[in-house]
Amino acid sequence: MKAAIVTGSGGPEVLKVQDVPEPRASKGEVRVRVMATAVNRADVIQRKGGYPAPPGVPSNILGLEYAGVITDVGEDVSGFEPGDRVFGLVGGGSYAQFIVTHHRTIAKVPDNLSFEQAAACPEAFVTAYDAMVSQANLKSGEWVLIHAAGSGVGTAAVQICRALGARSVGTSRTKDKIDRAMELGLHRGIVIEKGDFSDEVKTIVGDQGVDVVLELIGGNYVVEDLECVANQGRIILVGLLAGAKAELSLQRILSKRVMIKGTTLRARPLEEKIVAAQLLSKQIAPLLENGELKPIIDKVFDLDDVVEAHRYVEQNDSFGKVVLNLED
Repeated sequence: MKAAIVTGSGGPEVLKVQDVPEPRASKGEVRVRVMATAVNRADVIQRKGGYPAPPGVPSNILGLEYAGVITDVGEDVSGFEPGDRVFGLVGGGSYAQFIVTHHRTIAKVPDNLSFEQAAACPEAFVTAYDAMVSQANLKSGEWVLIHAAGSGVGTAAVQICRALGARSVGTSRTKDKIDRAMELGLHRGIVIEKGDFSDEVKTIVGDQGVDVVLELIGGNYVVEDLECVANQGRIILVGLLAGAKAELSLQRILSKRVMIKGTTLRARPLEEKIVAAQLLSKQIAPLLENGELKPIIDKVFDLDDVVEAHRYVEQNDSFGKVVLNLED
C-alpha cells in the first residue's frame, strides 16, 4: 500500500510517499481502506520530533483521523461489515491507504458527507465536544471563550456552542478568521495582537466572566484566562502552541474556585477511546446529518502532495481543516 513515511525528524521534506506492507485485521479489529485523512498540529509536532507516537501505533506514519470503507473484519466484530463507510480517530497511521483499528472505536459516516468532509470531522468535533461538554459540563446559556477560533477545533467548538444554546467569544490573530467564525455562529470575536484579551472579554460578557474556556494555545494565555473566567469557571487545556509553561496566581485559582483540567485524546487507553467514539456516533454524527454541524475544510491535497500540505499548515493561514485525499 501507499503511505507517507516519516524518514527522520525535521521539516516537511522528511515525509516520503512509499510502498509499505498492508496491515491485517486481528481479533476485534477492522481493516479500513482510507479514502481521506487530515493534517493536525500534532502531526507537525511529531514530524519535528517533539511528540512521540503512543505505544502500539506506527511511529513512522502520521495521521490521527480518517474516513474510508471497511474491507475486512476480524473475529468478534459486530455492527460493521465490509463495504460500510466509516470514520474515526486513531493514535497514528492514517496517512496510508489502509489502517486497522478496533471496531468499537469507529462510527458510520452520515450519508450526506463525502469522505473528504468526513475525514475533517473526528479530531475537531470530538476534541471540542469532549472538552466542553464531557469535561467542562457546558450548559445552554453559558459563555464559552474559544481560543484559535479559526482552527479545526475552534470552528467545531463554535458550531457545537450554537447547537447546544451556549454563547461564544472567540479569539484569533486575524480579523478575517473572526469574521468567518461569526458566520458559523460565533457571538463575538476578539483580534489578539499582543496576547491581552481578558479586559475585552469582560467588556463583552460582563464582569462575571466566561463560564468555560477552551484553551487551545496555552502559555501565558492561561494567565489571561484566569482574569476573565467566572467564579467556579472551568478552563480546559487542550493545546500548547504558545508554550507549556506559565506563571499562574494560585490565589486567583483558589479565590475564584476555578477548575483547570488538561485533556488529550491521542494517548487515552482503548476503553476511553471507545467512549470518544460513542461521542462521534451518538452525539456528533446526528448533528452532522441534520446540518447543525458541518465540516469546515480550507484546502485539500493529494497524499502525494503531503509535503506541501504540511508546509501550508505551518503557515497558520488555514481556516478549518486541511485534508489529504487518498482515493485512487
